[in-house]
Amino acid sequence: MMAPKRKNSRFNVLLSYKLWLSSVSGEDILSEETYGLLRAILEKGSLSAAASKQGVSYRKAWSDLKKAESLLGYELTEKKRGGHEGGYSRLTPGALKLLEAYDALCTKLDDAVEEAFAGFKKNRNAGKSEKQ
Repeated sequence: MMAPKRKNSRFNVLLSYKLWLSSVSGEDILSEETYGLLRAILEKGSLSAAASKQGVSYRKAWSDLKKAESLLGYELTEKKRGGHEGGYSRLTPGALKLLEAYDALCTKLDDAVEEAFAGFKKNRNAGKSEKQ
């Protein structure tokens, strides 16, 4: 048995939010884009391949990483230029810890936001019942 289709309504409410880390001066340190780039470096082993996967230029990817490193005060990648065996980019232990901490933060925030949004929808629906 198939579940009934939900009626699409202009009154359906979805919650969207973004999380990023910034410096006290407001400069982005870890945005969704930089997070995705770090994950892609981890997967692909190369900044060039990671930039390509993320759909950004190598120059932008490199610039975003350098800016984040400058604001954090430590390197996020270890690099070896090409040559006979080819080059690579790897995440530093600090970058791996940053990703791990960011993932944990996102999980906790997602749980808290889902709980708060469920309360919002309950209160919103209670208001509808009273008006009807």
